[in-house]
Amino acid sequence: MGFLQLLVVAVLASEHRVAGAAEVFGNSSEGLIEFSVGKFRYFELNRPFPEEAILHDISSNVTFLIFQIHSQYQNTTVSFSPTLLSNSSETGTASGLVFILRPEQSTCTWYLGTSGIQPVQNMAILLSYSERDPVPGGCNLEFDLDIDPNIYLEYNFFETTIKFAPANLGYARGVDPPPCDAGTDQDSRWRLQYDVYQYFLPENDLTEEMLLKHLQRMVSVPQVKASALKVVTLTANDKTSVSFSSLPGQGVIYNVIVWDPFLNTSAAYIPAHTYACSFEAGEGSCASLGRVSSKVFFTLFALLGFFICFFGHRFWKTELFFIGFIIMGFFFYILITRLTPIKYDVNLILTAVTGSVGGMFLVAVWWRFGILSICMLCVGLVLGFLISSVTFFTPLDFIILAVWGMLAVSGITLQIRRERGRPFFPPHPYKLWKQERERRVTNILDPSYHIPPLRERLYGRLTQIKGLFQKEQPAGERTPLLL
Repeated sequence: MGFLQLLVVAVLASEHRVAGAAEVFGNSSEGLIEFSVGKFRYFELNRPFPEEAILHDISSNVTFLIFQIHSQYQNTTVSFSPTLLSNSSETGTASGLVFILRPEQSTCTWYLGTSGIQPVQNMAILLSYSERDPVPGGCNLEFDLDIDPNIYLEYNFFETTIKFAPANLGYARGVDPPPCDAGTDQDSRWRLQYDVYQYFLPENDLTEEMLLKHLQRMVSVPQVKASALKVVTLTANDKTSVSFSSLPGQGVIYNVIVWDPFLNTSAAYIPAHTYACSFEAGEGSCASLGRVSSKVFFTLFALLGFFICFFGHRFWKTELFFIGFIIMGFFFYILITRLTPIKYDVNLILTAVTGSVGGMFLVAVWWRFGILSICMLCVGLVLGFLISSVTFFTPLDFIILAVWGMLAVSGITLQIRRERGRPFFPPHPYKLWKQERERRVTNILDPSYHIPPLRERLYGRLTQIKGLFQKEQPAGERTPLLL
């Protein structure tokens, strides 16, 4: 009997459609990891020793399973077979496979490994779905796997973009999958909808334990809906790609729930996480020296903002200030001052509001690089992205926004009290020159009124210079005497 079991395992290892599961602490032997459906399992992978994973006693009402493995920043590989092929394996910090079960199949095996030098701590889980549930990544045409449930994440300092493959309708064991592009009616995959969710990790905590703990809330459909924020819903006609504002040093987890509105069933993709920074030493690394330098810069910027908030109306030329401080404020100022007669109040209000941004930076930079600080920093560079991207506020951002409002009101109140009874904001020098010229023209008692016009003065000066080059006339009478 034991020989037959080994033979079955060997045959299943060659299949590209297998199944698996996970436990928190389960039975395992050397080179073999046993999983259970719906239970998390922690383990360590070492190079160059791949681990074989196995799942027993798969229920007959399960049509497909999704296995996923997560690590903080080191890559791991999950494969259908011991030989790593691009169309049968996936590598990354959040990797997984879909296992389509054959009729009567109750046992599955697959393989795990890492190409890194250091051991990798992982967390893995296996989820089961029925024939009524949609298949995440079942209509993949962009990535290597035939069925790809993974979310692919890219980031830079300004934006984070996630991409995923379209899903397909569910189907029973031993039945061919529904065609992906046979039609666009309600009996095809085009009826499916995709809900994109975002989950923020605790701030200022980059530990591996914290990430793996919170990833457990972003795996299954009920947990994702209860814990994360739904940011956008896509239809089958939309591009399966969403952009967000990057938050360097802030951990964020993304996941997608595909929903079949006709059967009211759902399935979850494999969540992806990012800190918008690198855990390796060098430029752009998390808690690096570069971030400290940035904080020092923004602290000086914040102090400058405080000064402008409370004293900017008296000491700053508003037009020049807005060009350097915030581009959008400059255009807003020009619009208001040209179309309304309340230039004095506008100068006062705008310097207070924009100067209070310094207080916002002072809180956001030293506590966390929040969305508000990133948006204000990048508004002049990536304005188009900020309009089109998905940006959401955390509780800290609301606190920073409240601080901004209080500082703006305080700055306006202080400047109103200080400027009470004082002359209005000085006019433009060109206007002063025009007023002085008009005064001289109309005031005959002004000595400057009797000064010849500039044209006559220039002509007289040229005449004097011309006389310097003329020959001196001889003395005596040159006309003939009259008889």
